[in-house]
Amino acid sequence: MHIISQLCFITLLTLSVIIIYRRFKFINRNILLGKKNYSSNTDKKTRIKNLILIAFGQSKMFKKIVPAILHLMIYSGFIIINVEIIEIILDGILGTHRIFNVLGMPFYNVFISIIEFFVLLVIISCVIFLIRRNILNIKRFKSIELKGWPILDANLILIFEIILMIAILSMNASDLVLQDFESYKKTGNFYFSSVLKPLFINFDIQTLIYIERIAWWIHIIGIFLFAIYVTYSKHLHIFLGFPNIYHSNEENLGKINNMPSITNEIKDMLGEKVNETIPTPDRFGAKDITDLSWKNILESYSCSECGRCTAVCPPNITGKKLSPRKIMMDVRDRTDEIGINIDKKIKYDDRSLVGDYISKEEILACTSCNACVEECPLKINPLDIIIECRRYYALEESSLPSEWNAMLQNIETNYSPWKFPIDERSKWYKNED
Repeated sequence: MHIISQLCFITLLTLSVIIIYRRFKFINRNILLGKKNYSSNTDKKTRIKNLILIAFGQSKMFKKIVPAILHLMIYSGFIIINVEIIEIILDGILGTHRIFNVLGMPFYNVFISIIEFFVLLVIISCVIFLIRRNILNIKRFKSIELKGWPILDANLILIFEIILMIAILSMNASDLVLQDFESYKKTGNFYFSSVLKPLFINFDIQTLIYIERIAWWIHIIGIFLFAIYVTYSKHLHIFLGFPNIYHSNEENLGKINNMPSITNEIKDMLGEKVNETIPTPDRFGAKDITDLSWKNILESYSCSECGRCTAVCPPNITGKKLSPRKIMMDVRDRTDEIGINIDKKIKYDDRSLVGDYISKEEILACTSCNACVEECPLKINPLDIIIECRRYYALEESSLPSEWNAMLQNIETNYSPWKFPIDERSKWYKNED
């Protein structure tokens, strides 16, 4: 029986690893569909500091204290509980039972009790998050882009985690009752699951074995399914948030980088020396995924859909169609669509990011204020994508509003947005005609 159990476990483990590997290979290939012209301007010391403070420490989350504490409870629980998963995996492969205890790990019961404490924190956090998302009227969870799969995805993952945590406590509680029988190796008392012992005390030994094994299998199969599911979910940020933060720039948020090819052209017109190594791009701005950088696409896969960016977006607050969260979701969805087409060897695709996913109205509504960039706990930059899409409309489609064209022409001729010359700009406060 033990051999069959081991074979089943090893088979499930192998299949899970293969599926996860293929999914990450798919995502990595999709990210690399973007242009290779991005590089972080941040030194390595600052990157590591950002990893510690922002990725691990979640420092940017604490702008909103209640969700920050709840998220920290889930996150810390996720890390600590994974330590016990190492023991479960070893037990599954070797056919043992609580191998750390068998090997004489000191204070094993304290170790499990600490894990159970974090299990309890995760359950509490998940329940509160479910209430916040589905009962409390929190505006950023009611946006139109969350209808359908996104809200279902958020709820499923929370329910999934609650089931996994209950399975751990049930497994430990039934195991404690089994230890009252002489044939079972003693571990010492587990602080939290011992409270549940009365629920199992009246079962016979065979039934207890079934309960403990079923809970064990529910937990480990749930872990495998969770690991696979995450690669299709917004919770992929659990993993991709780290490289995304590491590769982020530390430039001033108000800085908008010039287009090198346009800069070259202007220098040439002014008779200045140009950089001949800079090629003329096939397209100005971004019409589709391949016109964005690989970092833009990585950010879309790293997005947790928390909506903090949209909640502080001035156009969105005033009723405009723009939602920075939707921009990131659109980029990810379009990237997945292209990736699937590549795998299916579909060469012709008449769809594009601009037009089919992101509308012109959304792009033009942005004020470039950087509020979304400042607010994002994962250092994602929706504005960078918006600007590239806007450049496409301006330079490729020539379809900016007439008011914008007049303003741009004034800047070109008068060096200001207004029609009058630059040397007359200060007349208004001097009471001059």
